Amino acid sequence: MRRLALVLALSAACASEGGPLPPKAPPPPPKAPVATAPEAPKAPTVEDAIAWLRKTDGELKKLFIEQQRVSWVNETFITQDTNELAATADQKVMEAMSRALKEARRFAGLSLPPEETRMLHMLRVSAVLIAQDRPELREELAKLSTELKTIYSTGKVCSSHFAKVAKAEPKKGKKGKKADKAEPRKGETCIDLTEIGDRMRTERDYDVLLEMWRGWHDLARPMRPLYARQSALANDGAKELGFADTGDLWRARYDMPSDAFAAESDRIWGQVKPLYDQLHCYVRRKLHDKYGDKVPTSGPIPAHLLGNMWAQEWGNVYSLVEPYPGQSGPDVTTAIGKAKWDAIKMVKVAEGFYTSLGLKPLPKTFWERSMLTQPRDREVVCHASAWDLDYDQDVRIKMCIRPTEEELVTIHHELGHNYYQFYYPKWPVLLQDGANDGFHEAIGDAVALSVTPAYLKQIGLFEKVPEKSDKARINQQMRDALDKIAFLPFGLLIDRWRWDVYGGKVPQTEWNAHWWALRQKYQGVAAPALRTEADFDPGAKYHVASGVPYMRYFLARLLQFQFHRSMCRAAGHTGPLDECSVYGSKAAGDKLRGMLEMGASRPWPEALAAISGDKQMDGAALLEYFQPLSRWLEEQNRGQRCGW
Repeated sequence: MRRLALVLALSAACASEGGPLPPKAPPPPPKAPVATAPEAPKAPTVEDAIAWLRKTDGELKKLFIEQQRVSWVNETFITQDTNELAATADQKVMEAMSRALKEARRFAGLSLPPEETRMLHMLRVSAVLIAQDRPELREELAKLSTELKTIYSTGKVCSSHFAKVAKAEPKKGKKGKKADKAEPRKGETCIDLTEIGDRMRTERDYDVLLEMWRGWHDLARPMRPLYARQSALANDGAKELGFADTGDLWRARYDMPSDAFAAESDRIWGQVKPLYDQLHCYVRRKLHDKYGDKVPTSGPIPAHLLGNMWAQEWGNVYSLVEPYPGQSGPDVTTAIGKAKWDAIKMVKVAEGFYTSLGLKPLPKTFWERSMLTQPRDREVVCHASAWDLDYDQDVRIKMCIRPTEEELVTIHHELGHNYYQFYYPKWPVLLQDGANDGFHEAIGDAVALSVTPAYLKQIGLFEKVPEKSDKARINQQMRDALDKIAFLPFGLLIDRWRWDVYGGKVPQTEWNAHWWALRQKYQGVAAPALRTEADFDPGAKYHVASGVPYMRYFLARLLQFQFHRSMCRAAGHTGPLDECSVYGSKAAGDKLRGMLEMGASRPWPEALAAISGDKQMDGAALLEYFQPLSRWLEEQNRGQRCGW
């Protein structure tokens, strides 16, 4: 109070000095604020887009590398901890991709240089399974994907039939708890998919085959609700990106409208279907001779009798359908065993083929870091795969190699991926991929077509090979067709089923029925046991469980023959296409390298033209290769009731 009184007194004294003051003028009214339009956001420029793409490409590369490293550890050492790490890495990539895809919309409509235009396109279609841009949904999708792969990779089937061949003690944890998910009863042995596959190669007992088939397919039942949720999350994510559904997203990566690609795959299938029908007709009759009325003479073949869990390739029943017994070429599997080729030697042989074409040797780290055999002390994913861990030079393969002809071919296939990865690191990471995913699968298969008996003699596996008679030629073509031609409808129908599921064309209550309807429509095979909607038989296939698109394998079966024909021409081969080996041809290697170096930097028709001169995928080269067998099958099937 005293401070306030003093202030008032001083004010009065100052005011009275010199007489009264004139009255104060009222303050001017405040100026009305001048309305200004909000500043319009600056339209992005071409330079902005280029800078953003380079920055985003670098950020994604770091995350991709982290994801690859974690996935490698997870698939070569499956534990709950590595599962969690893999799911977290997947979630981080999904989050970054969602953010990048959202930001990329700012640059729609800009006329960018060709490389940046391609980068934007590849970014948009690069997702396989992606959730909506919400952290909790990304986390859920990542965990679902990891869980589905784990169910598949750790599955085992138990039976007393298996004990007849080998008894195996179940693995035990620290406290004696059995680690296997399948719990054997007394007198039973549990085996994993690798051993099931080994047994199905040679087993001919109808009922034992059925037990293995049913046991493995039953393991997929728990996947059904997980897959349903995964599909719903992925569909919502695809729609957020502007696609109709996940199937539409997958088809968009083929440099043509989604519907056009579906029609194109139908066109190609129509070209090769008559040859498949003839092969099916012949094989069914031979299986009828073996199993009697259990194999009908005019209907679909029971799916468990074709030497493979999924009836996707039929090479393991060759001994039952061999056209001219005793007229086949040399036995490669037996020769590998006699030569004592181990896993490293088999991979060295395959590498030698690529270097004979003038391509670079594999890096030292490949041999130090690859997984070539199945570890005995832990769960791993044995499904063969090729890896590029740093998008530069750290390429590897992951396999559980066995000394067989089939494995030797698979190694050539996987190294095809590695050599593609080896030659395109000069591009931004968004362009480090195949021109389309069928290209990536076709390279190694094209090289494997040159793994002829003459080539195997050149590298010392055989001292001599007999001259090829007409009968031996038909036998060899039958061997090849049982894998390459028999596979075609299976390669097509896997994604046809998923396209229908993702697109809502088939309700969830009919998923399994639709699966078998497509198997019968395209393959002419049928389930050998009663299946219901309690089952989830699509999940018994790795690529469905792991969410890997499958159309690439159908395309690869066709592209490999286009690649092979082109490289044979470059090598100067003038004889029948099935007798060509390009081993040692630098000219063929130049053709191949030119395409490899393009990566995904240009649309696939341009990459196809670089190696083959064609701009359209086509079945003509395949039909040329198998022309001798095609004529022979028509003669053998004359008077038969083909089809199903």
